[in-house]
Amino acid sequence: MVNTSRPAYEHRQYWLLKSDPDSFSFDALWSSPNRTTHWDGVRNFQARNYMRDEMKKGDLAFFYHSGEPDPGIHGIVEIVREGYPDHTALDPKDPHHDPRSKGGETPWSMVDIKAIERLPRPVTLSEMRTKPELEGMPLLQRGNRLSVQKVGGAEWNAVLRLAKQTTG
Repeated sequence: MVNTSRPAYEHRQYWLLKSDPDSFSFDALWSSPNRTTHWDGVRNFQARNYMRDEMKKGDLAFFYHSGEPDPGIHGIVEIVREGYPDHTALDPKDPHHDPRSKGGETPWSMVDIKAIERLPRPVTLSEMRTKPELEGMPLLQRGNRLSVQKVGGAEWNAVLRLAKQTTG
């Protein structure tokens, strides 16, 4: 599994990034040049604030596929560039265009991510719902639909343990 060692003076944070696999999948990220791309198109202020203000280079995130019959976590990504303006909001031809973004200015931010590991198997939402150690995870809270969410260290480790287990 992923090496989570970091200098002692740094505090790594953990995140969950949601994407509909029909829009952008973990496989698409894995196939990107250097397995890296920008995480753009986020149009929720809380999610934007996380990316703009809290995500740091070296933080890790689960890559979660929503919009599947049994949604789940498929891989791990690393934040490789901290928040910067999301240029897709300024492009009228881009599906993430925001007409309120004008004159080269936008309130929206994005980060760059790099795929670093495929999980041995997806950890599904239905499976996570059965684990008491994950009950506080924002993903499992009613009404939480943010595409960028915090994940606690204990929850991160619990999901990694689940990914190593065989099902059936």
